[in-house]
Amino acid sequence: MTYEHLRIDTSASLDGQALGGPILPSDTAMANYAGRDLQPNRGIPLNLDWVNAVRVNTSAVERRAETISTRRTVKKDWQAAWLLRAVTCMDLTTLSGDDTDERVRRLCAKARQPIQQELLEKLGVESLTIKVAAVCVYHTFVETARRAMEGSGIHVAAVSTGFPAGLSPFPERVAEIRRSVEAGADEIDVVITRAHVFGGKWQVLYDEIAAFKHACGPAHLKVILGTGDLLTLRNVARGSMVAMMAGADFIKTSTGKEAVNATLPVGLVMTRAIREYAQETGMAVGFKPAGGIRTAKQSLDWLALMKEEVGDSWLKAELFRFGVSGMLADIERQLEHHATGRYSADYRHPIA
Repeated sequence: MTYEHLRIDTSASLDGQALGGPILPSDTAMANYAGRDLQPNRGIPLNLDWVNAVRVNTSAVERRAETISTRRTVKKDWQAAWLLRAVTCMDLTTLSGDDTDERVRRLCAKARQPIQQELLEKLGVESLTIKVAAVCVYHTFVETARRAMEGSGIHVAAVSTGFPAGLSPFPERVAEIRRSVEAGADEIDVVITRAHVFGGKWQVLYDEIAAFKHACGPAHLKVILGTGDLLTLRNVARGSMVAMMAGADFIKTSTGKEAVNATLPVGLVMTRAIREYAQETGMAVGFKPAGGIRTAKQSLDWLALMKEEVGDSWLKAELFRFGVSGMLADIERQLEHHATGRYSADYRHPIA
């Protein structure tokens, strides 16, 4: 396996058939879409005409989403390469009520070495630096994670703003963001007030997210829409647009605590909102599906969606993340099967 496999170069398609060469962003751009260089999102004034004009054909979205998992495959070395890429786009997460400093330190150790060295050697990729993009923890454990990740290049993300409900008083939510940044968080995952979406209070939602962005300072802002609570795909699309206008660096599906979390139809709506925003503003926003993503096969589905809907620039950690905990173990098992022809037991791939 070569480094070009891991890069998921556009010289090969999902089924290994030849395509044209890749179009890469320039050195000063964050991304490239349809030959156009894109800059990081700075936000724009709220455009209510744009928000209110959003429409979603639910049946068409569902039909398109079905094709991602039923008509798109990657096999053999290509599949292994895509799974390795999925690892590099992970926000490895622990958000349990019984979290401890020791559990967070174990999670951070796994983040540094997500794939066992022996397996990397079997795959012939031991020279590559395979590590996750970030570890995601509660505010209480930000300092613990920061110390454990020091010198690794792996980001520390903190969930904030009264996660997961997002219903604590507004000044407390803003103060929580600032405390996490002061403690060393590189990224902040915030929860919106879903009632603003239900009531169509777009200016209030915009102001809320803009305040969160300001409180983040140098840290990246990932805005959790709680799509399982928003009831309709049109609400998801409109909430996505408002979040991007307010300056979100990423839009994220779920907290992982809702009854319904990341689904491909929701992902399709959100990535198309990202694409439209990029076309209109020249700015790139990242995407993070989270909650219910547990298998290696699901990671391939999400990567396929990103490649087809927004392109290769969104196949890197700067613009795409998985919010996961258990999926890493299944990816390791699939990689071991690729290398040896045998599946290993789950207990051989602990997380924390």
